[in-house]
Amino acid sequence: MFSHPAVIVHGIDHVRLALRPGRKVVLVSSHGAALYAGTGWWRALMAIGRAEFPATPMTDLLDCAGAPGRALEALRAGQAAIRLDASVPAWPAVAAIATALGARVFPHRPPAIDLGQGDAWRLDAWLTGDTDRNLR
Repeated sequence: MFSHPAVIVHGIDHVRLALRPGRKVVLVSSHGAALYAGTGWWRALMAIGRAEFPATPMTDLLDCAGAPGRALEALRAGQAAIRLDASVPAWPAVAAIATALGARVFPHRPPAIDLGQGDAWRLDAWLTGDTDRNLR
């Protein structure tokens, strides 16, 4: 799925925290963020992160839950990676559109730590792959 550690972010403070170490990272929205926060919010958040940390390699994934309309909206806005529930009947059509646009649709979320759940203390260990420290 992704070759870098994934971090679930809920706002600009989380984005800054995840990008500050300068390690490759995948920023993931919370479940269904496309429905309640919107694609524009997510894209603006990612633009700020990229502008403030231009040397930090990052990818981002917007979670569209079970909403194919929101997934298409995200693709139209230029979102390169989205997550859409695999059980959605429109999944194959959305995936085909994404492919035509050079984007990707994922049926599952990557393993990630959630900065909104108090996992900030584990961030450094998570980003370096130190699984022993992740368990402490």
